[in-house]
Amino acid sequence: MIKQYYNKCVASKSFIPTAVVLLAVLVLIVLPDRFVNPVYSQFETSKARVISVNNNGIQRAGIVAYGEQRCVVELLDGRYKGTVAEAMNMLSGSLGTDKQYRAGDIALVTVGGVQGQGVYKISMVDHYRLNYQLFLAGAFMLLLIVLAGWIGVRAILAFLFTVLCIWKMLIPFLLAGYQPILCGLLITAILTTVIIILVYGFDRRFIAATLGSLLGTGLTALLAIIFVSMSKIHGAVMDYSESLLYTGFQLNLTEIFIASIFIASSGAVMDIAVDITSAVYEVIEANPAISKAAAMKAGLNVGRTVLGTMSTTLLLAYSGGYIGLLMVFVAQGTPVLNILNLNYIAAEILNTMIGSFGLITVAPFTAVTSATLLAGSKNRAAEAFLQG
Repeated sequence: MIKQYYNKCVASKSFIPTAVVLLAVLVLIVLPDRFVNPVYSQFETSKARVISVNNNGIQRAGIVAYGEQRCVVELLDGRYKGTVAEAMNMLSGSLGTDKQYRAGDIALVTVGGVQGQGVYKISMVDHYRLNYQLFLAGAFMLLLIVLAGWIGVRAILAFLFTVLCIWKMLIPFLLAGYQPILCGLLITAILTTVIIILVYGFDRRFIAATLGSLLGTGLTALLAIIFVSMSKIHGAVMDYSESLLYTGFQLNLTEIFIASIFIASSGAVMDIAVDITSAVYEVIEANPAISKAAAMKAGLNVGRTVLGTMSTTLLLAYSGGYIGLLMVFVAQGTPVLNILNLNYIAAEILNTMIGSFGLITVAPFTAVTSATLLAGSKNRAAEAFLQG
């Protein structure tokens, strides 16, 4: 059975693209990080169990606490495994960033030590959560493989490639000062091409879906450039972005914000492009004599159905992250007009509306590219050429 499954995978049109992407993933994994803080290299990160805590140094002011919590911890891995020592946990009075420990908790700590002389400093970083994250990731991958089989394996590969491209390519490029919009378009084009080719392999559907998706993303980028400028939105509205300017990086935060708009919507744009391409392909397979105009109409009909739900996708995605802020506005009785004109709210409105334009326009774009490339005998000859 395993041999038959292997032979089926090798015979698949997507086998060569999958092998190439797998190689790219391995290369990105071993690619060294460009930005490494030498301070962190002086310390070892370790997993530790909290044995006891001393809260005498903590002072409370209402619902917040500040001061220091002393913890006795046992190191569970690393060079100093088994060492029991005191660690410091500093509290700044912020519920969002502070953490307090109890005996029995598992924590992530940084350990300063000298080989042969033992540990001289341990700092509490945060609660250890990697085990839960790995469990969720493993369960996600297992479920994807069980339900989708070989396609699920390719989906996992696409997921890993996307994460590594963002972490190893996009972010270092932006920090290095490269043009953010061009970098965003380049990475989005690479991801779109790779993800869709893993779905279809080398055939006409891949070309049709990729072209439709890139056209939708390109329009989103153009609208973002125009309306961010007209709205006078500064890129510092992005969380934590302003602090980068004080660390020596010469960055154009506004252009990075523009890039974030079309990058964020590109995944949903791809979804619609693939849905419409697959639908048009099935229509043509069922009726090979169908005209390009009829195939295009079928694609547009499918697009209308998909857009009925996708039009609210970005709204729910973005508003979900701002529930707390919206509650503050409502609790304070802030007028809606004032809310809509605040720069960070206006930025999220631009994110949602411009991204939604990309979702809406990708439907006709893909209907046209799919009908043009998939319908007709000449295109079937082209597919035979692509498949070798």
